[in-house]
Amino acid sequence: MSPLARPRRRKALGAALLAAVLLFALFTFTGLGQKALCLGGAALCEPRAITEPGSGTSRAPGAGTADAKPPAPKGCARPRDCGYPDETTTGPRITTLTPQSTGNAAIRTDGTVIRGWDITGSLDIYANNVTVIDSRITSTNWWGINLRPGFSGLRILYTTITAVPGKGPNNGGSDYAVSNMSTSSIEIGHCDISVFGDALSMGQGDIHDNYVHDIRPFTNLDGEWQHTNAVISNGGGKGKLIIRHNTLLNPTPVEQGASAAIGLFADSAPVTHTVVDDNWLAGGAYTLYAGGKDSAGIEVTDNVFSPQYYPAGGRYGAVAYWNPAGKGNVWRGNRMADGTPVVPAPEG
Repeated sequence: MSPLARPRRRKALGAALLAAVLLFALFTFTGLGQKALCLGGAALCEPRAITEPGSGTSRAPGAGTADAKPPAPKGCARPRDCGYPDETTTGPRITTLTPQSTGNAAIRTDGTVIRGWDITGSLDIYANNVTVIDSRITSTNWWGINLRPGFSGLRILYTTITAVPGKGPNNGGSDYAVSNMSTSSIEIGHCDISVFGDALSMGQGDIHDNYVHDIRPFTNLDGEWQHTNAVISNGGGKGKLIIRHNTLLNPTPVEQGASAAIGLFADSAPVTHTVVDDNWLAGGAYTLYAGGKDSAGIEVTDNVFSPQYYPAGGRYGAVAYWNPAGKGNVWRGNRMADGTPVVPAPEG
């Protein structure tokens, strides 16, 4: 046997195995497979619990950052100075991602884990307990990731989600980095999110340790400026919405559609069971739209309102539509970045 024959056979065998693996991944990714699959290299897909970097301990789904923390120091000029997320603490923890051009991919296999991918496209989730981690998504669709009704358990961690300005379907715009169309909670943590008009859209979920920034204004298909929010809830959530320890920036000018950094709107039903705790907030017409007259169970505590875009946080002020008489509503410890307390103005 020629000394070159064995290496050639190894290469041929390796190519055949690679083709088989890719074919299997394709079938499972599009929902034709029946088993949970980690879509990443072997080094990225160990069957262990997802851990915080360097911690060596697992964190249960939905755990968020509920541990007690000291209040942020006063007088911070930027989020990082007060310990809030930015580009250095969010997004993938691994440096080499695998390019994948997926288009609008439908995930239909329960337990799928997408790890270490650099996706050009978007993910439409028709499955339970899907995890997207240590990845990047660049979308030209309505959303980056969308959870469909009837499904649960979606987790999106340490992932960058962005869109291509001018290439989205809404007259060039893209609406949602993450959209939760289900009635179940989802977890979004340690993500770097930009461009989308209503970046995080849901009535229930655990939104923690994220950096939302550089929202891009656009005129929609109706020819109007699309309203923009870093986080938006239209009310009627079937579970609890927790928004904790995020940096949420809305730089969009009011004349180009800015609503809020956090918009709690009773468009579908009253806003209830919502926690807004320990976030760095800036921008919008008002930085926080707080639910309105029928809201209940709204806890707004220990947030920092930054003058990054406007002296009062938002163009017209820090907060609007706060209902102090709502059952279970709590306003406590909220302040400007220099430590000045933020007190909601009475409605009417």
